[in-house]
Amino acid sequence: MSADRSSAGLEAAYLEHRDRLLRFLVARGAEEAAEDLLQEVWLKVAKGTSGPVASPLSYLFRMADTLMIDRYRAASQASRRDHAWSEIQDGAVRGVSDAPSVERHLIGHQQARLVTEALATLGDRPSAIFRRHRVDEIPQRQIADEFGVSLSTVESDLRRAYAVLAQLKERIDEA
Repeated sequence: MSADRSSAGLEAAYLEHRDRLLRFLVARGAEEAAEDLLQEVWLKVAKGTSGPVASPLSYLFRMADTLMIDRYRAASQASRRDHAWSEIQDGAVRGVSDAPSVERHLIGHQQARLVTEALATLGDRPSAIFRRHRVDEIPQRQIADEFGVSLSTVESDLRRAYAVLAQLKERIDEA
């Protein structure tokens, strides 16, 4: 069997079983990286550098599994490296306080007051919905139930709040 014919067999197996491969990767924990991993499998198959393959589907599953393991190892190493670096470089400078300066503290209070005032212009419900969603991290559906309004009303109130805060940010940046 020639390499071209072998590659064509792998491509056909990939195209036929793409959904199965995707489910396999998701089930193995790839989550949102599953599509990226599947694309990497396709790129390797499309290169056609392998010889004859007796069981193309098994070969594809093994390739997908190996790519996922490689990605996991790389992410783990990066995480360990970043953690080690942050342990060494904890940001503390000898003789300099980590606390924000008095000026930054006052600016923060002033900006928080401006945000509160800007949200107050929207009325009680929109500002309360904004706080529940952005500060308390409550899902929009739950907020809609709490306030007895539709999900689209919650979304509309959040859009209005975001617009007011974007305008405030522009004013602050211009100043």
